[in-house]
Amino acid sequence: MRSEPFFQLSWPSRQEGFRHNSRMHVKSMNRIDINSLRKFAEEYVASEPARMDIEGFWQTPLLVSALIDERFDILPQIAFDEHLHPHELLPTAKSVVVFFIPFKRELVKENKKGDRPCRNWGLAYVQTNDLINRLSQAIEEFFAGKGFKSGLTPATHNFDEDILMARWSHKHLAHLANLGRFGTHHMLITPVGCTGRLGSLVTEADLGDNPLIETDEACLLKAGKKCGKCIQACPVDALSETGFERQKCWNRLNENRDILGYFSDLPKNTHACGKCAALMPCSFLNPVAKLSGLK
Repeated sequence: MRSEPFFQLSWPSRQEGFRHNSRMHVKSMNRIDINSLRKFAEEYVASEPARMDIEGFWQTPLLVSALIDERFDILPQIAFDEHLHPHELLPTAKSVVVFFIPFKRELVKENKKGDRPCRNWGLAYVQTNDLINRLSQAIEEFFAGKGFKSGLTPATHNFDEDILMARWSHKHLAHLANLGRFGTHHMLITPVGCTGRLGSLVTEADLGDNPLIETDEACLLKAGKKCGKCIQACPVDALSETGFERQKCWNRLNENRDILGYFSDLPKNTHACGKCAALMPCSFLNPVAKLSGLK
């Protein structure tokens, strides 16, 4: 049997070289301003209720970009030792884009009651994951229209259920891209709080660094202030000042799906709780920024 090479090297023809130069010229002529991308995401989320004929649980999204540089080399150390580098998603990528879709205050207030999540919290989980996937695809098409490729991952359920770690962590990417900072509850606290969901992608477009967080910490406890309310709110004592017991949290999420009758029509992978984020000092803003007079 003849052995075939994995790839073949060949010189481009004059015509192929012209097409390559033309593509490079198109890209240089189609530079994307971060404000236009943010506006695109805002309009997409705002139109979601009418598009899907639903009430909608969302406020205006936040979006940041970051150049792919050495900061992302530490992902295996700070997230998971098998975490992907952005260039493993798309070798030609130049920027990481991360967005946060915050929930409406009314939903968060509703979920505060009792030690189990409300029906709408589970519904918001399902609908928001769907929205994140479609918004990511829409942003991919936005970039494609300008001549840039993108690399995408699912909104959630892209993790190892045995060790409960993901090879692509939206939260850690958001931290490195300066969209937010981790709280004691291990959720990301953005300038508009922690109650919402994240999505991310990589693109060939050179968007530059466009951060939104203004403080080194956004969690009161981590900033040396008195708080710890999320620790008290966890119904299974999975949180402490020194760590996070993932298995306890994961078991509770699965239990909620199994025992709550009003979750019975939702997908099996509806993993919802949110008690550690419900009406906390960091629910709707960065409390450290507020104390510092930055908000």
